Amino acid sequence: MKYMLIMQATKADFDSCKAWPPQDLEAHIDFMHRFNKELTESGEFVSAEGLAWPEQAKVVRAQNGGAPAVTDSPFPEAKEFLAGYWIVDCESPERAIEIAARASAAPGPGGATFNMPIEVRQVMSGPPEDLF
Repeated sequence: MKYMLIMQATKADFDSCKAWPPQDLEAHIDFMHRFNKELTESGEFVSAEGLAWPEQAKVVRAQNGGAPAVTDSPFPEAKEFLAGYWIVDCESPERAIEIAARASAAPGPGGATFNMPIEVRQVMSGPPEDLF
């Protein structure tokens, strides 16, 4: 089964990361590279991406006639932002949760566990059967 592991962060989280000492940021990124390599070696890695800062985001809605209406970020009403994600292919929801907990344990400032929230959601291959 495929699962999306979604990293959520607040604007304050993003802002604090910008102030991390370079060695802490490097340790965090190195952890993510090793983590992705471990998932690749176990055969569970499908894909992963980190996303740009929320200030670079745009929200697009179709206007009448389909023309785009674009709103710039930041969005003061949003409490959390999507920071990045992994797609993993593993045997059970329990294994996806184990993987998410490992991602949550990435190092933060001073090497302390960052404990970022990771949302785990199964990737559906079609619409839920109960909709029909």
